[in-house]
Amino acid sequence: MSDDESLSAARRWLRYAREDLVAAELAVTSSAMAPRHACWLAQQSAEKALKTVLVFLQIEFPYRHDLDALRNLVPPGWVLKRDHPDLAELTEWAVEARYPGDAPDANETDAARAADQARALLGSVVHDLREHGFVFEPGDQ
Repeated sequence: MSDDESLSAARRWLRYAREDLVAAELAVTSSAMAPRHACWLAQQSAEKALKTVLVFLQIEFPYRHDLDALRNLVPPGWVLKRDHPDLAELTEWAVEARYPGDAPDANETDAARAADQARALLGSVVHDLREHGFVFEPGDQ
């Protein structure tokens, strides 16, 4: 993949991460939405944010939902690695929020916490991208 293709792909991943976060935040505040939807969308936002970095750096990644494994692929020196050392709680929502199982259903507190975690991670990703030379376009910011 060329640098231009990589940058274009990273912008698309970033847009999807932001759109998922907006949807998660709307789900948190909507009485019509189950809290599990906000949790799942927050996890998806975080996953896509991490994959934005990997695409930008042209690092191949597995198509898995394990946020810690994805974060660990990011090279040393990225603030997101220091500020988000444990993403296991958010990772759980990739499956727990989508399928009935042994875990209790997500509640409003879970939804708000997941959205907060995703927002913080996305903020770190944007900061790090800026520091590492990502060229933002007006729609990116």
